[in-house]
Amino acid sequence: MHTTYDDGLIVCGDEELVIRRYYFPFARPKRVRYHRIRSARRFELTSLTGRYRYWGSGNLRQWFNLDPKRHRKREGLVLDLGGRMQPVITPDDVDAVLAVLADHGIR
Repeated sequence: MHTTYDDGLIVCGDEELVIRRYYFPFARPKRVRYHRIRSARRFELTSLTGRYRYWGSGNLRQWFNLDPKRHRKREGLVLDLGGRMQPVITPDDVDAVLAVLADHGIR
């Protein structure tokens, strides 16, 4: 797998996006093929939108992977995979991940 972005928790490869430390309680990664991602929505991280969420979900609609540095970040991305639960990622460089997703036809 050729990697175009890797910040330790989010990896953008040729065919898939890997969200490390996703599943609770064993911190296994979630692998998402690009064709499954319908859209990615940028949002501002605040105390009400998950800045201090260590891992998991507060509303049973969005799932945050384990990111101990999330409280220092300003933005995140919500991925629409077509299901009830939407993965939320907080990459170090949101613009770089959006550029990779755009290269794969994802808005």
